[in-house]
Amino acid sequence: MTVQRNRFLTDMLTTLFDRSDRLRGKSDARDIKDLCRALLSTEGVISGQALAATVFDQYRSLSDAEKVAFFKFLNDELDIDAQALATLVTTYATDQTPEAFIALSQTAEPKRQELLRRLNQPMGATASIVAMRVDLLRILKEHPELARTDHDFVHLLRSWFNHGFLVLKAINWDTPARILDKIVAYEAVHQINDLDDLRRRLYPPDRRCFAFFHPAMPDEPLIFVEVALTEGIPGSVTKLLSEGRTPLEAEDATVAVFYSISNCQKGLARISFGNQLIKQVVAELSLAFSQLRDFVTLSPIPGLNRWLATQTINEEYGHVAAAILEDRAPPQDVRAMAARYDVGKAR
Repeated sequence: MTVQRNRFLTDMLTTLFDRSDRLRGKSDARDIKDLCRALLSTEGVISGQALAATVFDQYRSLSDAEKVAFFKFLNDELDIDAQALATLVTTYATDQTPEAFIALSQTAEPKRQELLRRLNQPMGATASIVAMRVDLLRILKEHPELARTDHDFVHLLRSWFNHGFLVLKAINWDTPARILDKIVAYEAVHQINDLDDLRRRLYPPDRRCFAFFHPAMPDEPLIFVEVALTEGIPGSVTKLLSEGRTPLEAEDATVAVFYSISNCQKGLARISFGNQLIKQVVAELSLAFSQLRDFVTLSPIPGLNRWLATQTINEEYGHVAAAILEDRAPPQDVRAMAARYDVGKAR
């Protein structure tokens, strides 16, 4: 009886404190900059979760101009103190004690990194920070000086989305509809036109789809790959996606074709998942189907055909462009023109 009473009292107090924090956050009249300063102070240690939730609430209500001002605040006021850092670097050159190292390390880190860490406390905070970076990337185009702040977002997101935290899940026709809807929306290589098209990608025995998820965003795929199990290496993706094709029994396949890979979260740009995803999927398929001999990709080059159509009048290689468009060019010519296209895009 005593144990139950103590448990009841603990639960009641926890509920009251949580409710108090939420109410305090909702009624906080401070602007978003003052809330961020408070979050970085001793107050943030005590009431960090409520403060962080209030920062997100206010951020979502900001206009574009106010968001620009917010990111400039992070960029300038919460930047490194360069003069203090220079002094500590000079000191450390002659005094490499642990104390000097700690002081140098702390000063070398912008305050906005600690702010982002403290923001990442309430339920759904990680997804909110990823969404915040979507805004930052858009604003960055007209305010390139904010790249310093973006660097800190990337630095922390790479740590939080370390491969060790990612969960590989198979996506199939039985996957919850809320996730299937996102697979349709996020497909960036070969558009999924309707439910029948989605079924053709997921339901047949010779089709597989895998996605990475993060525990902090369990209903949001980060990246997914679509795989076709085939008897041989296909020459194009057209046959793989044909409506009238006859499905192959998975046990008869000798090749796994990775024909589409899509990044789902714009806010995680420059956070690389692709290589790790493919490696883990290869391992999963190898365990499930020991007869698979080859693992290949069919990687489209978006815009190549449109570019080739503009090159047919070129005196030097126009005839090659025309031959590729008419599907009568040898593989070495296709590779050469694709390389020329890629070099032109990189300039």
